[in-house]
Amino acid sequence: MFENLSDKLNRVLRFLKGEVKLTEGNIEQALREIRMALLEGDVNFRVARKFTDEIKQRLLGTEVQESLNPYQQVVKIVHQQLQEILGSESRELAQAPRKPTVIMLVGLQGSGKTTTAGKLALYLKNLGKTSLLCSLDLKRLAAAEQLEIIAGEVGVNFFKSDEKDIQALAGQLKRSAAEYGYDYLITDTAGRLHIDDELMDELKRVKAVLQPAETVFVADSLSGQDAVNSAALFSEKIGIDSIILTKLDADSRGGAALSIVSVTGKPIKFIGIGEKSADFQKFHPERLASKILGMGDMLTLIEKAEKEFDRKEAETSTRKMLENEFTLDDFAVQLKQMQKLGSISDIVGMLPKIGMGMGRNLNNVQVDERRMVYMLAIIQSMTGKERQNPKIVDGRRRLRIARGSGRPVQEINQLLKNFQEMKKYLKKPFFRKMVKKFDNIK
Repeated sequence: MFENLSDKLNRVLRFLKGEVKLTEGNIEQALREIRMALLEGDVNFRVARKFTDEIKQRLLGTEVQESLNPYQQVVKIVHQQLQEILGSESRELAQAPRKPTVIMLVGLQGSGKTTTAGKLALYLKNLGKTSLLCSLDLKRLAAAEQLEIIAGEVGVNFFKSDEKDIQALAGQLKRSAAEYGYDYLITDTAGRLHIDDELMDELKRVKAVLQPAETVFVADSLSGQDAVNSAALFSEKIGIDSIILTKLDADSRGGAALSIVSVTGKPIKFIGIGEKSADFQKFHPERLASKILGMGDMLTLIEKAEKEFDRKEAETSTRKMLENEFTLDDFAVQLKQMQKLGSISDIVGMLPKIGMGMGRNLNNVQVDERRMVYMLAIIQSMTGKERQNPKIVDGRRRLRIARGSGRPVQEINQLLKNFQEMKKYLKKPFFRKMVKKFDNIK
């Protein structure tokens, strides 16, 4: 996510590490490079200019702290400015005074409205809320069938009707959602490859019937300034209240995310970060600002771990570590829990890069995502006794495990060696102290 922009900004900022203090000269040089990095990232040129102008005012003003070196000063202020341009703080969905709260999704064809409808419904379901999904796209072939399949996949109800009049269908839908007491009614609407008067007129009529608590523009972040311009036109023509950015995980430039709030004046509330229904998050401007500057996104990683990890299994593994009873069975449990967090690349991407040599090196490592699968295959090909006591795994056993797992003997050797090294590490006093403090285990 935003790899190109992040790399360029960090290259610009690193040259300040050798500066003793900030001067108009090195500030101007840094700001020129920052502006160029933003423009190359497809950020709207007015937004890029405003961004650097405000940074300059703050750097030359009273906000510069004498206790910070030039590099720290600029990073601190750029981080604050990025957070502001992204919307300052996270926002909640609007709530209607009576059920259902109607959410109307709008946007161009191909922006991801239909899949986003399912992702949003699943997100609300995980919060204990009920949702009814409906397609109000009567022209796109199989639009309703596609959304019905998605509704089934995420376990929410779908509204079906043979009504062909869009306004009548919208009214029928709203009455049904109210009758059955759904918390939310999420509607997918028609889109076009380009904005036209016919589409805008249809959406206006639908909106007049639905009276949505929130009209959400769904934008494909990969389309950059096209998404920004479309959002501005939708806002002008029919009125939007917020934005959901899709495909943010594949966006290496960041133009849409860094421009759309400033241009439309509307907040980003959610982001799509993958193809799976669960790849959907509430948007936190401060976290994305930190990620862009290489500071990582530890809060999201921690939240994801808290959601995915089995607390009892984690506590059992921790106690076994402290009592020197950690086995390959426990290691396999941890590998399975790690898999729930997503790819290793995603996890590494949430780790801090600035000021941490390890993080910078990890950023350039080409990770083989299959390694965890291979390790699990090796462990599962062992007997219970071998997993409990790896020291008994001699040459003959290693050949059997290699045949059973389909992996070469060298990988079995490496896994056993790494496991023994980890066991030694677990005995070190500083590690035991850290684990006790982290898990609050007496």
